[in-house]
Amino acid sequence: MVKESILVPVDGSESAERAFDKAVRVGLRDGAHVDVLNVIDTRQFMGEMQDTLISGDTIYQMTQDSEEYLKSLKKWAHDNFNFDDIDYHIRYGSPKRIISYDFIKDHHNNLIVMGATGLNAVERMLMGSVTEYVNQHALADVLIVKTDMDNSPVKPSVKKG
Repeated sequence: MVKESILVPVDGSESAERAFDKAVRVGLRDGAHVDVLNVIDTRQFMGEMQDTLISGDTIYQMTQDSEEYLKSLKKWAHDNFNFDDIDYHIRYGSPKRIISYDFIKDHHNNLIVMGATGLNAVERMLMGSVTEYVNQHALADVLIVKTDMDNSPVKPSVKKG
């Protein structure tokens, strides 16, 4: 029997962190491995001639920030659940393609657990959400997290001006 392997794409949003929490709980319950993935969308930094519009230092800093964030998630899983069967990964390119195809092919994940919405509202308006795309095209089953830990629907926060 093949060990279950869960992919959790994260982008720093509350929705992604709820998905991570649920994936850790599933991993703990089922003895599954969890891969946590942050995709740095480099397409937004490419010019017409496919040259980068930002410096290598900026990309390096984004990578460092991503690694710190992923380490903090791994530490949280250990501190709260004593769960250590987690690897974290950083990739560069299109989140839709990397999550749906490339990463799954490389790591043979059986399940993708992801939040219903992410941080990038502009991309969602222009090109559709990453979650929607992954749900339709992924090479693995997809679980979309829409509720909190009590399985209550998450209500959008309303800022008072």
